[in-house]
Amino acid sequence: MAAKVQELSRNFPCVMVTGARQVGKSTLLRSLLPEGMRYVTLDDERALARAQEDPIGFLEECGSPLCIDEVQYEPRLLRAIKLRVDETGDSGQYWLTGSQRFHLMKGACESQAGRIGLVELYSLSQSEVAGRGGSAEPFYPEEIKKRLSAPSCDISELYERIWRGGYPRLYRYADTTQEDYFSAYLHTYITQDVRALTQVGDTSAFMRFMRSVAARSGQQLVYADLARDADVSPNTAKNWLSVLETSGVVDILPPYYVNTSKRLAKSPKVYFADTGFCSWLGGWDTPRSLMYGAMAGPMLETWVYGQLRRSFVNRGIRPRLSYYRSGNGAEIDFVLEMNGKLYPLEVKRSSSPKLTDLRAAETMPLPPGAELQPGVVLCTATEILPLGKGSYAYPISMI
Repeated sequence: MAAKVQELSRNFPCVMVTGARQVGKSTLLRSLLPEGMRYVTLDDERALARAQEDPIGFLEECGSPLCIDEVQYEPRLLRAIKLRVDETGDSGQYWLTGSQRFHLMKGACESQAGRIGLVELYSLSQSEVAGRGGSAEPFYPEEIKKRLSAPSCDISELYERIWRGGYPRLYRYADTTQEDYFSAYLHTYITQDVRALTQVGDTSAFMRFMRSVAARSGQQLVYADLARDADVSPNTAKNWLSVLETSGVVDILPPYYVNTSKRLAKSPKVYFADTGFCSWLGGWDTPRSLMYGAMAGPMLETWVYGQLRRSFVNRGIRPRLSYYRSGNGAEIDFVLEMNGKLYPLEVKRSSSPKLTDLRAAETMPLPPGAELQPGVVLCTATEILPLGKGSYAYPISMI
C-alpha cells in the first residue's frame, strides 16, 4: 500500500488511511514521512486537548505538511483542514489515520470532496507475512496461471495461518501469546473504540455479542439469533454490528442481486476481518482444534474472503464482491465482478475439487450485458489444477 499512499499524496491535498486498531496504520505512514512533514498523534492527551479547544489554531501551530494520527478523536479537524487546503490547493499537505473507517470516510467525503484520497488497511495478508507483499497482485481469475511463483502449503500449515491471523505485533514479537494479545486488544477496543461510537451499558453483553458474531463468521446475518445469544433486542444487535463494521472488526458481504429476480437471497453475510481474533473469541485454543472443529469450514471461507479482499485493497482497489444463493439453495461463495464480467469463486476444503463444484453458477441470473466467466475453486490442493471448460482449482495458500 506504500506505493498507493505516495501516489495519492501526489494527486490530493489529503490522504487518509483507515482500518481496525493495531493493523499498522501509524507504522505505514511514519515509514513514508517525506522530509519536512511533522507527525502528531491525538493519542497524546496534550495534543488532543489543543485540537479540541481550537482545531484551526491547532493546525496553524503544527503547520504543514502534517501527519495526524488517530484523527477520529477530533473529527472537527476535517473541517479545519478543508479551510487550510482551500487556501493553497497544494497536494500532499495532510496525512491522516483513523480507526473508525465509515464515520471518518463519511465525514471526509462530506467535508473534503475532491480533496482527499482514501485507503483501507487490514491486518497482514499471508503474502505480507511471507515477505512478498510488495510483489503480490490482485486476484484476477483471468491471470491465474501467472501466479505460479507463490508457494503453497499443506492443510495443517494453512490452519496455523488462519488461527494466528495477521495482527503485526504477533509476528514482530513472536513470544506474545494469542491469549495475552487479544485479551489486551479486546479491553482497549471496548474502552476506546466502542464507547466512542455508541453507549454500551453492559460490556458483558457486548462481549457475548462479539463471540456470537465470531461463531457465525462466514454465514448469513440473522439479527434475531445474535440478539438472543447476547440477551439484547434485535435493534441493539443491529446497532452493535454496525459498530463492529465501522471499527473494522467485521466486513459485510452483500448478496448477488439482479432486479429481475425475486428468489435470490437478500440477507448479507458477515466475515471477521481477522481470523486470529475470530478464533480467539470463538475459543479455539490451537490450530488443530480449529481444523477439526465445527467452524473449520466457515473459518476457511472467512480466511479466503479476507485474503481476496486484501489482494485488492492493498493495491488501493475496491473489489466488487458478493455471494450468490438461489431460492432452492444453489450457492456460490463469492462472485467477483469486473468490467461487466462475473467470475464465480467457490471455496472447498478439499485437495481434489471437481468442475461440478461450480455447477451453481449456471443458475445465476445475469444483468443485461454481463458475461459469466469460467470459475475458480479455491481449495486445499498444493498446485493449480485445470478442471475443464476454462475453470481451475487454485490453492488457498497461494492467494
